[in-house]
Amino acid sequence: MSEAPAPELPPAPKAQPTGAVRPGPYFDPSIHAHSLFEDAQAIFTGVLFVSLALILFAQVGLMTGGTAGAAFVLHYATGISLGKLFFIINIPFYWFAWQRMGREFTLKTFIAIAWLSALTEWSPKLFAIERLHPAYAAVLGGLLLGSGCLFLARHRASLGGATIVSLYLQHAKGWRAGKVQMGIDCVIVLCALTVVDPTRVAYSVLAAVVMNLFIAVNHKPGRYAVL
Repeated sequence: MSEAPAPELPPAPKAQPTGAVRPGPYFDPSIHAHSLFEDAQAIFTGVLFVSLALILFAQVGLMTGGTAGAAFVLHYATGISLGKLFFIINIPFYWFAWQRMGREFTLKTFIAIAWLSALTEWSPKLFAIERLHPAYAAVLGGLLLGSGCLFLARHRASLGGATIVSLYLQHAKGWRAGKVQMGIDCVIVLCALTVVDPTRVAYSVLAAVVMNLFIAVNHKPGRYAVL
């Protein structure tokens, strides 16, 4: 139940001559960046899609992976609102991202997380879902999650902790980000079994399969060179 595909970060720069200014770990001046408007609309749309997925999941007692999954587990166990928990859980990761992933990635991620937390809090006050089957919520939610995460990944943003850690370990240790995220998600699922009905966990796995199939079909590393 991966949280998001790894943003297509440029490779680390080659060693610079003595006295030269060394760019940040993911800066590549040969690549033209997205405009501010393009980044803004992508983050807005991607987070909106993800927030709708989380609302669908919360309506029928499902969950997802990553830090959102951890927030779901705590939400079901304590009754504290999902948006507040999601924002709080991600706080420790901002400093780490700033130090290891760069300012741009960290700022975009902070904006995405804050916006998602706010939408998760406000959206249930704007519309109501009277009847929803868990299987339908799993499939639709999985597609919304996959779409939203692709928007964010192509604009060098993420939805927090698990993605930040997996990206850093991939860059620093050579570990595959997808495998790291999968390991984190497995731990979260095991924890969820203590507070969520096993049937609902099974539907959550279905949502994860739909999400990852969608991403696998539509996300080809290296295809989108403009970040």
